Amino acid sequence: MKKTVFREYSEAIVTALLLALVIRAFVIQAYKIPSGSMETTLLVGDQLLVNKFIYGIMIPFTDTKILMFNQPKRGDIIVFKYPEDVSRDFIKRVIAVGGDVVEVVDKEVYVNHEKLVEPFTRHTDTSMRNGIPPRDNMEPRRVPQGKLFVMGDNRDNSQDSRFWGFVDLNLVRGKALIIYWSWDNSQNINWYDHIRFNRIGRLVK
Repeated sequence: MKKTVFREYSEAIVTALLLALVIRAFVIQAYKIPSGSMETTLLVGDQLLVNKFIYGIMIPFTDTKILMFNQPKRGDIIVFKYPEDVSRDFIKRVIAVGGDVVEVVDKEVYVNHEKLVEPFTRHTDTSMRNGIPPRDNMEPRRVPQGKLFVMGDNRDNSQDSRFWGFVDLNLVRGKALIIYWSWDNSQNINWYDHIRFNRIGRLVK
């Protein structure tokens, strides 16, 4: 009887662990926002659920995807492997996709020569930086097929495609879905004020 009970519990635990690993690898994964590059859309301490299935299933130990039902589109907030160090994950907003021409003129972003309406952006520096780095003014760039041009919503404080180039579609991990927890790390506040209740359950968009 003891062996049977032990075996049942063991099988249940192993099954649960396997299901959790499969879900994490192919369906949904949790991510924590480590920096302010997406403020105020996403804050440091926000914890998200990311839909990994929507852009296709990644074959383990490869950069190949199958069952790609959708591709990232303009406006999507995505998690991806940082092209210059694939051991790190970044989160940014898709500004342009393959075939688009993107440029920045005095902090304003144009795609295919049309100015984007971006009420979600934040600018904390009123000065204009010309030349290199191309934070506020960037010459037109055509996005290659199979690539994405991404930017942080906190435009004056974001390392993104303006500086290091395009993101390959195969590096995209998934689409940010919902904030399930948010913790304010600010000092000198009461412990119960650390929890941002007003952000929990908020859809990411």
